[in-house]
Amino acid sequence: QVQLVGSGGGLVQPGGSLRLSCAVSISIFSFNSMGWYRQAPGKEREVVATVTRGGSTNYADSVKGRFTISRNNAKNTVYLQMNSLKPEDTAIYYCNAVRDGSQLWGQGTQVTVSS
Repeated sequence: QVQLVGSGGGLVQPGGSLRLSCAVSISIFSFNSMGWYRQAPGKEREVVATVTRGGSTNYADSVKGRFTISRNNAKNTVYLQMNSLKPEDTAIYYCNAVRDGSQLWGQGTQVTVSS
């Protein structure tokens, strides 16, 4: 069974940084794309950033210029570097993988931005 294990969340002050990691139990080349989504209390889950097998990236407008998604193929890990964090970035962040129309999800990691 394929597993996606997200980590790296925590409590950070506004303006701070965090790096999320998503470790995958199989080669990430297996997936057409991987990404990070988030869900804040009372809101729907939304896409934050995605990266394709070929390395193309896309970002939500709200995080452009602040967040960077990357992948380490040798470690089967996808990262989300989050800088200049804002209180509105507070949410549970989920790692996502897409393969042939099917989606897999990690367990989620809490990010809280507060002073």
